[in-house]
Amino acid sequence: MSQVYDRVALIGLGLIASSMFWAIKRAGLAGEVTGYSRSAKTRDTARQIGLCDRVCDSAIEAVKDADLVVLCVPVGAMEAVAQEISGALNPGATVTDVGSVKRHVIQSVAPYIPEGVHFVPAHPLAGTEHSGPESGFAELYDNRWCLLVPAEGSDRGAVKKLRSLWEGMGANVEEMDADHHDLVLSVTSHAPHLIAYTMVGVADDLSRVTDSEVIKYSAAGFRDFTRIAASDPTMWRDVFLTNKDATLEILGRFTEELFALQRAIRTGDGEQLFDYFTRTRAIRRGIIEAGQDTDAPDFGRGKASQ
Repeated sequence: MSQVYDRVALIGLGLIASSMFWAIKRAGLAGEVTGYSRSAKTRDTARQIGLCDRVCDSAIEAVKDADLVVLCVPVGAMEAVAQEISGALNPGATVTDVGSVKRHVIQSVAPYIPEGVHFVPAHPLAGTEHSGPESGFAELYDNRWCLLVPAEGSDRGAVKKLRSLWEGMGANVEEMDADHHDLVLSVTSHAPHLIAYTMVGVADDLSRVTDSEVIKYSAAGFRDFTRIAASDPTMWRDVFLTNKDATLEILGRFTEELFALQRAIRTGDGEQLFDYFTRTRAIRRGIIEAGQDTDAPDFGRGKASQ
């Protein structure tokens, strides 16, 4: 791949930003990558591990002369950051983000994008349960999806350039409307996370099952719940507060399905249970066939991720 941007500024230096840096460097997609984190400790760590070509001590310094600015902060912090950097953005630059909610981000950030600066919201569908600058790796986006959600009137040239960057980092790219994105993600990510948090919470509250038993006898199902429930608390708090309507709609549907399954168990309706589980199993096969997971034992995760 050839260079797409002269200077990329990463605001926020967690898993997503650090993986972006290593992926950009792997493919030579930018001349220089600057970075900024509000935490001095994170900035020090970034400097120690060589994360970013230049770690700056302010967001304004980081975005100076950047032709791409990537907001990699929790959704709830986007507005304050956009307001802070607004006056320092280069004419012709593109601002994007990596938040997993899009309508709220557009409403929060768009008012602070100056005339002549392009705003192209985005969401890479990739992550692990780890966070922080040291958790990033260049392969995170390989064969994962990145959804671009151009705001109304987005410059097509800016969208095309951002697509080239994400494809250069290994991702598959599609465009999507903001409201549809938020509904899709509430099904594929947001509601499952809430259910995982709830199940782990139930185990914690159930005094007749001890903590040591929960840990010692965790079968794959519960263990995967704990992996999901170990995700960054700030990020997920913000997701649920900012994608309220879509998440509540999906949770309502989930509750109805759960009641139907409860009734089938109570009445001994094995046929309904079998049919339901057969239908849901087909979804899993589809995910494997789409290359978004593996059917290897333990999903190919190995001992390190257990």
